[in-house]
Amino acid sequence: MSYEAGSPQCRGLIEAKESLIRAMNSLGAIENLDHIQKNLRDVYNELEQIHESRRIKESNDTN
Repeated sequence: MSYEAGSPQCRGLIEAKESLIRAMNSLGAIENLDHIQKNLRDVYNELEQIHESRRIKESNDTN
């Protein structure tokens, strides 16, 4: 897992995003799974938006 200072929620989001990346990479070589790749990418993007909101919130809380 990549290191990033932050809350347990942010660390959980980072771990989930990295798991999705590993899953997408594993499925990348298998034919006819484009629809699953897209779904995983959509979930990744949603988690990224949630993570960015958490980063902003936590940054504002410390200032």
